[in-house]
Amino acid sequence: MEKRREATSEDGVLTRIGQAIMLHRAGDREEARNRLTALWHEIGPQGDAFHRCTLAHYMADTQDDPRDELDWDLRALEAAEGFVTERPGCAAASAEPRIADGPGPRHPLVALRAFFPSLHLNIAADYAALDRPADARAQLRRARASVNALADGEYRQGLRDAIDRLQRRIDRAAGHTP
Repeated sequence: MEKRREATSEDGVLTRIGQAIMLHRAGDREEARNRLTALWHEIGPQGDAFHRCTLAHYMADTQDDPRDELDWDLRALEAAEGFVTERPGCAAASAEPRIADGPGPRHPLVALRAFFPSLHLNIAADYAALDRPADARAQLRRARASVNALADGEYRQGLRDAIDRLQRRIDRAAGHTP
């Protein structure tokens, strides 16, 4: 019974994150940001890493200032990296050849690992927006490396395409011809 209550509680957090995401996608950026902020304080700095990563990942999208967006993307990456490196047995798990397509409802480690290419891509875009091309390129390298751990599919291909588009944009801004 206790495990069921825990699962319901965790599902409730993800449901609330999902509701805020739907508000954002419907155009209510401010209300989405308000709800995610309240949930961030509720979860707290010692809260579940999967929840913190997911929330910060989407909170970044609700920001108006590129520096704030970068801060939230870095928080998401920090939560994901902390979860992966601090859990017993995660080193073995990271040796898995492929991850199921996209972040979603599955074991948190697998879901967090599936976030890495997107997190690095978002951070690269943040650095590009802040006119920090060297940092952006470094994050793109990390995005390319982590996307290879994903299973073939739409999510993986979409990320590869987005990585390539951002790379071309950064190269054009620097005056490089692809």
